[in-house]
This record gives sequence, C-alpha cells and structure tokens, in this order.
Amino acid sequence: MSILFPVYAVFILLVFNSLTHQFCMKMEMKEKKQSTVFRVINIMVLILLITSYVKVLNVIT
Repeated sequence: MSILFPVYAVFILLVFNSLTHQFCMKMEMKEKKQSTVFRVINIMVLILLITSYVKVLNVIT
C-alpha cells in the first residue's frame, strides 16, 4: 500500500493539473491569475490526498 498510493497520488495530480491547464486556456486567463488557480487547486487536491491516505492507514491498522 505504501508504494501504490504515491503512484496514485502523482497520477491524480497530473490529471488535475491537465484539467486546470485546459480550463485556464479556455478562459484565456492571464499568467498571474493562472498561477493562483494552479496553486489553490493543487493545495486542495493535496489536502484531499493526504486525508484519504491517513484514512486508508487507519483502516489498515
């Protein structure tokens, strides 16, 4: 499990970054606004991944 979850997390981050990039291009955002959007989305996804990892660890033990 400790090997599988980081691979899953990287895959999820790549997917969300790809979707965010497409969204920014479609909305024709400026660079400064894009960096803010990327930062917020990455932080939110990272928090979700960390909490799900902790939840999985609690179920296993």
